Amino acid sequence: MAKSKFIQEIRQYMRLRDYSIRTEHTYLYWIRFYIRFHRLQHPSELGAPHVMQFLSYLANQRDITANTQRVALNSFAFLYNKFLGQPLGELGFTLASRPKHLPTVLNSKEVGQILAHSQPRERLIFSLLYGSGLRISECLRLRIKDLNFEASTLTVFDGKGRKDRVTLLANSLTALCDDYVQKAIALQASDNTQGIGPSLPDALGKKYPSAYREPAWMFLFPSSGLCRHPTSNIICRHHLDASVPRKALKRSVHQAGLSAKRITCHTFRHSFATELLRSGRDIRTVQELLGHNDVSTTQIYTHVLGQHFAGTTSPLDLLPQ
Repeated sequence: MAKSKFIQEIRQYMRLRDYSIRTEHTYLYWIRFYIRFHRLQHPSELGAPHVMQFLSYLANQRDITANTQRVALNSFAFLYNKFLGQPLGELGFTLASRPKHLPTVLNSKEVGQILAHSQPRERLIFSLLYGSGLRISECLRLRIKDLNFEASTLTVFDGKGRKDRVTLLANSLTALCDDYVQKAIALQASDNTQGIGPSLPDALGKKYPSAYREPAWMFLFPSSGLCRHPTSNIICRHHLDASVPRKALKRSVHQAGLSAKRITCHTFRHSFATELLRSGRDIRTVQELLGHNDVSTTQIYTHVLGQHFAGTTSPLDLLPQ
């Protein structure tokens, strides 16, 4: 089987249908893994039993989470149902389940300690994660046009599940954000003299070839180096890689003396939700700000606070004094 040609055909299929680069990379990873698992047999010669066999291997030998199994299953559903036109039908596969763990959250003092031990750029990134409830990928993909200083909001485009949403922009960040906007515009102007600009969605770049000169499309956190666009192959400047703030956070957490907690960039998002609920905000509002499809996902934060026990009295307190 000419595997590389097959993978290229899948990639071309996905790009013609405007799948995100992240989805493309994820699906191709699992499809390659699946092909190697079945000793390079062409997927068209395999079917539902082989998919079941692979998923069982992931669950039992690789001990992966239910969420990861779900991503793999979505990859095969795409491969067979859409690309190959060989529907898998009902697999009857039950995803592995593990006890749900409550997310780690930070209180305001701990957030302040981390920010105090962070460099200016990372301090702004962590502040946006905590102040706006962003995922790290959403924060780093922010463009100048996404910030609305007058309304104190920012818009997340193409977030998880390819959804757009509007969330809060802390008033205390206005001046600092504006500083980084000006720095980004200056860098863009310098790049423009070489015919280079920020990486753009492929369709936009084709429809508006000069859009890379528009300040609105510049990233708030541009990368320090240039790269080639994954679809157009044009030299451009992408946003900062997520590994940079993640490494910086590890240092800041250590310097703040908080290494006993497992703190990641996503911890700020958990803390955002928890603090809003603690201050009495309606859970539906928090759901909307986080971009959750189902309120049950947001309810995990009421467990963190213990609010799901509201009005319940310990039986010890009912004993006669």
